Amino acid sequence: MLPLFGDDRKRREINLGGRRTAATHDLILEQAKARRTEREDIRRKRDSAVRLQAWWRGLHEARRVRRQLRQTLAENVTGIVGLRCLAVLGQDEEALALWSNAVLGAGEESLFHLATGAEGSSWLVLIREVSYSLLKSAASAPRSPDAVSHLRILNALLSPAVCGKHLGDQGPVVSREITGYLLAREMYTLLSQAITGIAIDAKNTPSLPLIVPLITSPLTTFSSSPEQYQTALSALFTRILTIPLLPNRLPLSSLTELSSRLPLSALPQLPATFPADACALPTEPKIHLIANLAAFAPPRYKALPAAALSAYLELLGALLSSLPVNALDPPPPKPKSATTSKPWHTADSDTDSDDDSPVQVRVVSSFTAPAEPLPQLDARTSKRLQTLPAPAHLTALLQAAQRHPATQPQLFAFILSLSMAWPRKKDVVLGTAVAYAGGGLIRELWRGYVRGSVLGRDERAGAIMDPENAAQWPPLLLLTEMYTQALQTMGDDEFFSSAANSSAGRNPLSLDELIALSRRLLNIAFTLYWREDQRDVQEGTVPGLRGVRWEVVRETLTRCLQAIHGRDSRKPFTPEGHWHCTSQLDMSSFIEAAVLEEQRLTQPDVPQSRPLSKRQVAKLSPRLGVLHNIPFAIPFEIRVSIFRHFVANDMISQGYDRYGRRGRLRVSVRRDHIAEDGFDRLGDADLKAPIEIVFIDQFGQEEAGIDGGGVFKEFLTSLCKEVFDRDRGLWLANKKNELYPNPHSYAKEPHSLNWYRFIGRVLGKALYEGILVDVAFAGFFLAKWLGKQSFLDDLASLDPDLYNGLIFLKHYNGNPEDLSLTFTVDEEDLGVTKTTELIPNGSNIPVTRENRLQYITLVSHYRLTKQIRLQSEAFFEGLSQMIDTKWLRMFNQQELQILLGGVDTPIDLDDLRSHTNYGGLYDDNHPTIVMFWNVVNTFNQDQRKALLRFVTSCSRPPLLGFKELVPNFAIRDAGSDEARLPTSSTCVNLLKLPRYQSEKTLRDKLLQAIYSGAGFDLS
Repeated sequence: MLPLFGDDRKRREINLGGRRTAATHDLILEQAKARRTEREDIRRKRDSAVRLQAWWRGLHEARRVRRQLRQTLAENVTGIVGLRCLAVLGQDEEALALWSNAVLGAGEESLFHLATGAEGSSWLVLIREVSYSLLKSAASAPRSPDAVSHLRILNALLSPAVCGKHLGDQGPVVSREITGYLLAREMYTLLSQAITGIAIDAKNTPSLPLIVPLITSPLTTFSSSPEQYQTALSALFTRILTIPLLPNRLPLSSLTELSSRLPLSALPQLPATFPADACALPTEPKIHLIANLAAFAPPRYKALPAAALSAYLELLGALLSSLPVNALDPPPPKPKSATTSKPWHTADSDTDSDDDSPVQVRVVSSFTAPAEPLPQLDARTSKRLQTLPAPAHLTALLQAAQRHPATQPQLFAFILSLSMAWPRKKDVVLGTAVAYAGGGLIRELWRGYVRGSVLGRDERAGAIMDPENAAQWPPLLLLTEMYTQALQTMGDDEFFSSAANSSAGRNPLSLDELIALSRRLLNIAFTLYWREDQRDVQEGTVPGLRGVRWEVVRETLTRCLQAIHGRDSRKPFTPEGHWHCTSQLDMSSFIEAAVLEEQRLTQPDVPQSRPLSKRQVAKLSPRLGVLHNIPFAIPFEIRVSIFRHFVANDMISQGYDRYGRRGRLRVSVRRDHIAEDGFDRLGDADLKAPIEIVFIDQFGQEEAGIDGGGVFKEFLTSLCKEVFDRDRGLWLANKKNELYPNPHSYAKEPHSLNWYRFIGRVLGKALYEGILVDVAFAGFFLAKWLGKQSFLDDLASLDPDLYNGLIFLKHYNGNPEDLSLTFTVDEEDLGVTKTTELIPNGSNIPVTRENRLQYITLVSHYRLTKQIRLQSEAFFEGLSQMIDTKWLRMFNQQELQILLGGVDTPIDLDDLRSHTNYGGLYDDNHPTIVMFWNVVNTFNQDQRKALLRFVTSCSRPPLLGFKELVPNFAIRDAGSDEARLPTSSTCVNLLKLPRYQSEKTLRDKLLQAIYSGAGFDLS
């Protein structure tokens, strides 16, 4: 019976109103939800309490059981019961220490006595588990005294000899079982943890000598089990040899033991996938693996069999190829100022900084950008890595590979990978390879590997990206890199004297071989530049070259082609049309497309007559790639025409009309102060605008006449004569009277640099207007206009004595140290001798047989580049204001000189006559004109050039013939007085010729005029 009062249960609320409101309904729902939540909380608390109580009871019971197991273990330490207790206890440091110390105290026999009785099978199962616990304990606290006991037991259990001593024939089987059990449970990871758990400077830790035998014991145990042997060997490389500073962590005796037992000869037994697996490691472990291999492997190169050496080189090459560029030797941070680009520097430009770092050919990032930051390497690791590119190490590898010719493909891939992964050491690596056996490696690469390959053959040029060609790329690319390097320290006399018919150290390839090689390289480079889809080139990688992009291959081949073509330009040795790829092109459409592409790049907002599709734009873009990188693939005349189109388009975009009056800049210049007035009046003027020159005579009066272009040409010609006068101190000349900037300190003063800047603008104006100037520049200085570096072959034109001395050093058979040379240069400036170091601490670094090529390169670079860096930069700054540097890159040095001063070739009289205008009484059939051409036809080439110079101020004909001479060559009637000499108006290319009555008189008077320098005639 329920109580009437005091019932604490809630009574059901009854609404007698007969109708519930909406608010009451919502309230009921909320109350029900709250009661449900309350019940859930109560149930959750009750369940948590039950679980907590169960956990506590379990923990309490486990502690009780563990105490009981420890007690049982203590009562029967060396028995099977104690072993079972130890296996159940697992990672119990107290129990493990008790058992280890008891077993060691009882003697080695106590470890194995249970294995031979009735409990033998149980013992083996239990001892495997206990071994694993011992290993984990030693790995977690390697410096503890107990770790020493654990490791001693492990060494006994994992030693087939020890096990065999106590167990007889079953001993090796037992040892194999235990080792396999541990190997399957990350044995090498735990050993690595044990080694790295000991400080590097704690070499006297007792556990270290006990760890080293465990590293190599599985390799002895599983010598007859290929699968387990591979597993152990792979783990040794990826877990142990990736430990930072491994040689520095081990005591000397252990280091010697590990080095002697390291199974380098077994490298061929690694799984086929191992190089890829190693390359998949993070960057830092890969670097430590390379550093440790560099420490352990070199002393054993001579003893390695061919298969092992091949596998070793393949592994090293793969690791290097998988590294981000500069990971082995991060470059020092550049100053902020170095990030500011200068307008006259092209992508290939040598910035000529004042630092003393070795001169480098620009290297494009060979591999993909790192997805992780470059590691900060310990100084000792960096020092060990420095042995890889060292000449002594590379020479040892080359000698080892020479004993085993089958290893050469892997050697080539390794050298190539090392040079690409370590750009700052590229010159040293390639230089050592080039110098080895007097360039014999280059010959071997060409004759043994490249010559027989299908890459670059005319009939297979389009199939270069086929994966089936993977094995042929490393030899070709290494050959290209090495030959480019060899050309840096090869003079022209050496280049044209092959090793086959001269002394050692000459050109390793014959001219016929160079013709075949250069044509193959040209085919490949042209195909890569000409591809419609350039994304394949920029992002795709090369088969056979792990991670190397096609773009890198293209630029590597381009550098070599440019160097070979440069030699051919100075002294031709290739057949007619060798460099041209015109059979693959329609020249008329090529010009139009190249001009349009340039216009779209420089004037993207200019509307086109009709929009171009992406496919059309992609198809047009390769033209500029060819023109800017391998321009010699296109005939010179075509490139000149394209250049003129570029200038014409630029003039239109600037809003200027060469022949109109709008926008003309009127400048007054005194005839006797042309250079000074030109500098003052035009220093800051926009020289792209049409310029009207007004000459002021000696009386201060303006000369009569209107400048239609001729007067400006005269001004420009006269200005060049003055500013390039060597007496002004800005320019020097070599023995061929070719000019280059004066390197002396006077020429580096701010006022002198302003003059160089002005002269650059003036010459840029001449190129812009197509006005030929009679000035010749040294080839090494012209190379700088194109963003190219100059090397030893250019030094002969500047300093023949120094050139001959460097050639002597290069081929010196004695010890170069006997010559007492250091990495310094002495120069005299204003009577004071100054010594400059070529590299840091260069005065204390002797020139040796190994580094003499580097010395030759640095001396050449200093004399040809660094001495005139400021002068050149100022000149290029002015030049680039007028001429886009990309336009100049369509030409080489010789072609640029032609573009500037005309063709130094025989004058074609038929071409000149067909483009000659006449004035006054003269026409083509006038008797005097007929006599004139008859007389000129009898002139030799020197006389014809003198005549051309007399009339036009330049002795060389225009690039594309006399149709390009602006204004055209002209002859005007100068009266009937036969006593008068012919005169000229060079500003308008006009010859004023009296009406002579005989050919003899005309000939005598004409020769007298052109050789006596008859004056400029204003009449």
